[in-house]
Amino acid sequence: MRRAGSAPGRGRPLLRAVLGLLALAAVALPFTVAWQYDAFRRAVSHQAAPPPARAHGAPGADAKAVPAGNAPVVLAYHDVGPDARSRYTVSAERFDAQLRALREAGYRTLSSREFTDFLRTGRTPAPRTVYLTFDDGTHGLWVHADRILARHRMKGAVYLITGQVGTHRPYYLSWAEIERMADSGRWDFQAHTDLAHSRAAVDAAGRRAPVLTNRLWLEDEGRPESAPEHRRRVAADLDRSAAAFARHGLPRPELFAYPFSERLEESNLGPRAADDLRALLRDHYTATLTNSADRPLPPGPRAAAAGKIQRLEVLRDTTPRALLRALARWTPVRPADVRRPLSGPGHWRVSDGPAHSGLGVLTGTNRPPADVHHVSAAYRPIATADWTAYRLNLTAARLGAGAGVGVTVRADSEHPTHLWVGRNTAHLTERGPGGTRTGPSVRLEPSATHHVDVTVTPEAVRVVVDGRQRLTLRATWRDPARGAGGFALGSGVPKRAGPDVVWPRFTALEVR
Repeated sequence: MRRAGSAPGRGRPLLRAVLGLLALAAVALPFTVAWQYDAFRRAVSHQAAPPPARAHGAPGADAKAVPAGNAPVVLAYHDVGPDARSRYTVSAERFDAQLRALREAGYRTLSSREFTDFLRTGRTPAPRTVYLTFDDGTHGLWVHADRILARHRMKGAVYLITGQVGTHRPYYLSWAEIERMADSGRWDFQAHTDLAHSRAAVDAAGRRAPVLTNRLWLEDEGRPESAPEHRRRVAADLDRSAAAFARHGLPRPELFAYPFSERLEESNLGPRAADDLRALLRDHYTATLTNSADRPLPPGPRAAAAGKIQRLEVLRDTTPRALLRALARWTPVRPADVRRPLSGPGHWRVSDGPAHSGLGVLTGTNRPPADVHHVSAAYRPIATADWTAYRLNLTAARLGAGAGVGVTVRADSEHPTHLWVGRNTAHLTERGPGGTRTGPSVRLEPSATHHVDVTVTPEAVRVVVDGRQRLTLRATWRDPARGAGGFALGSGVPKRAGPDVVWPRFTALEVR
């Protein structure tokens, strides 16, 4: 006789139910995880309170010293937040202090549209303007920077790596956060590639370099990427970036920031492929931005001709005072504002010779080490980048056998022009994309001192020495911006000269 409850199969319905629930859970688990991950990607983080507001007094001396200019300065930030490990992350307290210093100095921030309007027209809505850019699209911009920007009634532009949005949370912004930032009117969004902000192998040895500006090594095929393959890969990335903007209701980006501020001159593309990349970027964007240029390219005609704009990078240790001082160096000046540049040694950048004594060597107050035979320094190379017409009056003294002075005008342009003045001779040369063009030379009345007048116009460089000898080198290009640039001075002695050699010097210099 069987016991009650011991009939065969009585427990099978329960077992089947348990197994069914387990199977359902197994099927549902991936969808649940995907839903939770998607929600995490789309999440809107809580914003941190801005630092306590400080009393606002009258602008300090550094704020008053910043001149008004007719062009904006572009500031490059990366992240804002408490990460003390990265030099690219500015603390909320310092970011707040920087914006307060900008406001007290009378600066207005530009939107990307206002900035591109300047690029087209050369006009700004205020005498002092800055364009705040933030690379990568980091989470700290929503959590920390947004409310500080609101406090100071300023605007910023985020350069998005669209393929990274919502990934590696909480490092990158989510699309939901981006939507709220765009709706605030404080932020707009520009391009920083889709997934080309990375490094990869570029040769058989495995050397890694930025993937946007280099041809990659194709390991499976044992060869480098061809130039057409590189162009197609980059074009596809730029198209994916634009499509992501469209999918999320953002205006198509007009501006592009190079990943890692890579210089094409340092890539493995070669001249023709580099030109193809520049043309591709011109097809997609109004302008490109970088923190590292091979020559000064502040916003203006010269940068427009080059198709690239240089930014002033702001780092964790950039104090408000240092920021204002840098802005003063970057703000454009007119030739009429300069007058006697030798009286301001802090405005010169020594490019050849000992930095601590470069200008002093040029004026005769310092002597370089025995192994130095040439010294040169440029006057405010960023602030004078767009000069096209000016005049220099100078006097060079202590000119001896083989020892002379040099004056470079249109400095750092595509066509810098160099004047060399010695005891007995003077001559002009021009360096351009096609090489060096030898200009005229004249014999001078032998003298240890010569007075020189240099007139620069878009059409020509004209030189008069001692009121008599004349040299002229005419421009061979049409666009004045290609010859825009300020000036530099240099002096040199023969390499065989002994330690007691007398260095030539400049005793007077005026700008008109």
